[in-house]
Amino acid sequence: MKPKPIPPAVGQESVWDYPRPPRLEPTPKQIQVIFNGITIADSRQSWRVLETSHPPVYYIPPTDIKMEHLVLVPQGSFCEWKGNAVYYTVTVGDRQATNAAWAYPQPTTAFAPIEDYIAFYCKLMDACYVDGELVRSQPGGFYGGWITNDIVGPFKGEPGSWGW
Repeated sequence: MKPKPIPPAVGQESVWDYPRPPRLEPTPKQIQVIFNGITIADSRQSWRVLETSHPPVYYIPPTDIKMEHLVLVPQGSFCEWKGNAVYYTVTVGDRQATNAAWAYPQPTTAFAPIEDYIAFYCKLMDACYVDGELVRSQPGGFYGGWITNDIVGPFKGEPGSWGW
């Protein structure tokens, strides 16, 4: 059963207005990722993926990430839109977050701009920010969307949303 979208207020976006297949767009917003007291990513050159019922997923260029804190792991997954993903464990000092970030080393043609760009599960980091706003993670264990005050749902991943 399709949920009833929350009407967006002025300055907000509804995830129910996002397309399927998803759209890729650049964002000039500052994207930051913090783990164990270290800013491991800080960028104004990211891309966001917008897909029906999902909050945006931000892909950060590796040049704006302290890559010494990411270790490629054997985990992988497949997205029908973007292709095969690889995963990273994030390690800073004595703390580690397994499978906390992912990338598409050979994305489909439509998503070529995010080749090797890295997305993070904000729920596994200490904090993630979009233009200084602390992000909330998309519900559920699989999805990696970032929820900010300018995005309204309901969101895929909430209880009862499996069939959306």
